[in-house]
Amino acid sequence: MAIILGIIGGGQLGMMLTEAAKNIPEKISKVIVLDPTENCPASIAGAEQIIADFKDENAIKELAEKSDVLTYEIESGNSDVLKSLESKVIINPSPDTLKVIQDKYTQKSFLRQNELPVGDFIKIESKEDLVHNLEKFGFPALLKIRRDAYDGRGNFKINNKNEIQNAISYFDGKPTYLEKFVDYKMEVSVIAARNTHGEIKTFPVVENIHEDNILKMTIAPARVSEKISQKASEIAIKTMDVLKGAGVFGIEMFVTKDDSILINEIAPRVHNSGHHTLQSSKTSQFEQHLKAILGSELGDTDLIYQTVMCNILGPKNFQGEYKPVKISQKNIFLKMYNKLESKPQRKMGHFNMVDFQNNETITNMIEKVEEISEELTLQPIDG
Repeated sequence: MAIILGIIGGGQLGMMLTEAAKNIPEKISKVIVLDPTENCPASIAGAEQIIADFKDENAIKELAEKSDVLTYEIESGNSDVLKSLESKVIINPSPDTLKVIQDKYTQKSFLRQNELPVGDFIKIESKEDLVHNLEKFGFPALLKIRRDAYDGRGNFKINNKNEIQNAISYFDGKPTYLEKFVDYKMEVSVIAARNTHGEIKTFPVVENIHEDNILKMTIAPARVSEKISQKASEIAIKTMDVLKGAGVFGIEMFVTKDDSILINEIAPRVHNSGHHTLQSSKTSQFEQHLKAILGSELGDTDLIYQTVMCNILGPKNFQGEYKPVKISQKNIFLKMYNKLESKPQRKMGHFNMVDFQNNETITNMIEKVEEISEELTLQPIDG
């Protein structure tokens, strides 16, 4: 019998999960999302919407009452409220898994306890704490907020002693921790899935390029050796095994100058660096997430075509309605998120360039993607 799926979050990830759910009406009859933004992308894609904050206790309870299975596309939900609802609705990934990941200091501690590779880090409880540990870690170092941060917005890079007070003021008393700066040569990620029966599968490791702390481009597969690729996959599998939660997880990692791998952070949900799977793979990350949380056998994760994904961000110089964008190139797949208003650096869409012949060099593909990205810059509707 088909179930009703509830999703905390109705942004682009919720939108693409809703679209994937529509392809399996025999398993999912309806999608309901909880999101504070009226006419959120998932609702435009056909999901019913409860308009409320992600942490709103009454709204989460309402979503649980209306759903058979509950999941999330953002890790800002109230894990304690979700924990109290486990007897009334199936929740995947589990509230316990979410609680570990939501607090980045707790997440790092959990990974270290389970002998997974992470950089040096320490909890900060005072200015004295920060000064002392900066002397130990050296400059630069990263002061990070423990909860509710994404796209680099929760990080402050401290380059010297003169920036210590600025870093403290930036977080305005919110709980923080300090990370030793990792001089990495590449950031990679693995999209991994674990279903409710414990089956684990990983997609091939991809390479991520950031600009202003926001993901700009994902290259599938990553330009790394087979040895590094294998090591990253093994780390991802062990991470999924110890976390236990069912669903798709985005596991971000650093490849260091000496080819070691360190986990940077984990997202307990479908992930921006997995958007390439919509065209590159036999199973998309969105289909895989639904399979995982419903207890179905996981899909094939083989990469069929090398693909470069590029985010379309709101320009820095305007906020408001924007002109529609389109492209007619056969190997370019444009996905706009139906956000009514552009904001600076807001993720408005993405496109995948797919090498159907598998005969392009990645370097050539990146150059072409850069050109197309310029063409697809959003323009004010009255401009």
